[in-house]
Amino acid sequence: MSDPITVFDRRILKMRRDRAANRSQDYNFLFAETAERLADRLDDTTRNFPTALDLGCHSGELGQIIGKRGGIETLFQSDISLGYARNAKNGAVKHPTLVADEEFLPFAHGSLDLILSNLSLHWVNDLPGMLVQARQALKPDGFFLASMLGGETLKDLRDALMTAEAEEEGGVSPRISPFIDVRDAGALLQRSGFALPVVDIDEITVDYPDALKLMRDLAGMGESNLILKRSKKFTKRSTLARAAAIYHDRHARPDGRVNARFQVVYLTAWSPDESQPKPLRRGSGQVSLVDFLGDVPDKPKPVN
Repeated sequence: MSDPITVFDRRILKMRRDRAANRSQDYNFLFAETAERLADRLDDTTRNFPTALDLGCHSGELGQIIGKRGGIETLFQSDISLGYARNAKNGAVKHPTLVADEEFLPFAHGSLDLILSNLSLHWVNDLPGMLVQARQALKPDGFFLASMLGGETLKDLRDALMTAEAEEEGGVSPRISPFIDVRDAGALLQRSGFALPVVDIDEITVDYPDALKLMRDLAGMGESNLILKRSKKFTKRSTLARAAAIYHDRHARPDGRVNARFQVVYLTAWSPDESQPKPLRRGSGQVSLVDFLGDVPDKPKPVN
């Protein structure tokens, strides 16, 4: 296997999540919201999944609300951050918890019935490789259900920051994370060996007094820029202030407040199993489309 391209600084991700864990209750609103939506999607299945994994669990938001949905009897929680893992372990609902990197899953082949992941996979460098590991860790006909941020997330903020940086600092450093493209997500699941992939999206809009509060929330969540080739210098205050002004000029509502848009991509797929429905072999149809639809009317003639 060739070496994966390293886009994100996973060491910094761990440090930021450890820091964010200290005040996670103040900034976990987005994780809590998408956890509820993931759990609702699990309700749409009729299968039971006794042994499950919450991969990249943050402070255990999903584990606190999942209950016995999907017939879960044991839910393992894992996160790259020790701080987040401690928060998850100490939640009101107790689950076995470990520190583990999403890029190196410590689970035996065929050991899990269900893998859930809530807003963590968008910082994985080798997403195809990680998905292969997830598929291998699932039992045959095991279920994979994940949410991650899509490419339209905070596009307005990123545009404002780039414009402000060019004006204030004379250049632009890498700020745009290569989040997953919705059109490619299904193909990515198939490439990773999953069956019956389904991809859908939500857009979550959050109200803010200004863009500076939005940027503070992102830092508090541990979700700010992690691109490896980003500028290592602190962003100037004048740049942040200018970005906030640009954001306001372009997107403020009549009441002066602004919206932040998060595009959430939901991935649903199954590990292959012989019991699953399969497409018919090409050319094996027994009914003519003409017989089914009836006579096709003559092609209309143009009117002179």
